[in-house]
Amino acid sequence: MSTMPTEAIAGATAFDPLYGSWRVHHRRLRLLLVACDEWREFPGASTTRPVLDGHGNIEDAWIGDPLGAYRAIAIRSFDIATGDWRIWWLDERRQTIDPPVTGRLIHGSGEFVGADTLDDRDILVRFLWSGIGSPSPRWEQAFSADNGMSWETNWTMEFTRA
Repeated sequence: MSTMPTEAIAGATAFDPLYGSWRVHHRRLRLLLVACDEWREFPGASTTRPVLDGHGNIEDAWIGDPLGAYRAIAIRSFDIATGDWRIWWLDERRQTIDPPVTGRLIHGSGEFVGADTLDDRDILVRFLWSGIGSPSPRWEQAFSADNGMSWETNWTMEFTRA
């Protein structure tokens, strides 16, 4: 018998609707944290599957960036004790795993924040998920160079079932 609180049980399955294959429409800023307003748009694809007995998942992505297509993975792990998810990003261009962002999904939406660096400058990274469980989930990434006082959205992904 499970002793997990009801909220934790619900949180553990929050990303389950992403399981399977997706077409992805990417929109990405050309330059970061320099007030650039030039966006690139390009296709992608991803497949998400459960790991860790359902307490995590891996998203395997192909990103068709016109500056050079590449593969990447998102690794998501659910912390039963806190009810939080941690998300790590790893792509073949750098072969290093980014520090995690941490947050929660509630009713298909959530905010995940973590510390990182960009060009030797300390920044915060924020992922916003919305519409998980709908036919068109959405993810966006933003960076903050002022400890979260302002955010620059620099990458969005719109998902549709493959």
